Amino acid sequence: MSRIGRKPIPVPTGVDIAIDGQTVTVKGPKGQLSHTLAEPITAERGDDGHLYVNRPNDERRAKELHGLSRTLVANMVIGVTDGYRKTLEISGTGYRVQARGSDLEFALGFSHPVTVAAPEGITFAVERPTIFSVSGIDKQLVGEVAANIRKIRPPEPYKGKGVKYQGEVIRRKAGKAGKK
Repeated sequence: MSRIGRKPIPVPTGVDIAIDGQTVTVKGPKGQLSHTLAEPITAERGDDGHLYVNRPNDERRAKELHGLSRTLVANMVIGVTDGYRKTLEISGTGYRVQARGSDLEFALGFSHPVTVAAPEGITFAVERPTIFSVSGIDKQLVGEVAANIRKIRPPEPYKGKGVKYQGEVIRRKAGKAGKK
């Protein structure tokens, strides 16, 4: 049996979970998220207040989806209570970011500034001209927006210039060898 799938999901106070067939809706202080579980997987509320994700049999497909479904529902519970945040850094001469209302405007060495609009449910915060964060309640959306911003100018291996996650280590390459 899946070790992750059989772990109960603790439901903190202030979080309301509604199960309607295959759809699990989680409401909390930061917002509301909904997820439809894949067909063989079911969710039920236990007597102890925890949420349990179950599978009907030991078929391969059910085993594959068991741990995944439990993790997705647990991520929703964490999202509506604490939220998710990814911090990114910009390195390079003249590279910077500015907040323009709810959007971000990047100067990344192109001939034009690059503007990134905030999707619904995502907020941007600029801490310094070279450090900013992406936050929201949906873990997948936060990660996707951060990855798309990083994709605009990924860090290059020779000087390390570009947009990278905070704490990300860039493997550097040696440049050309000079003549002797």
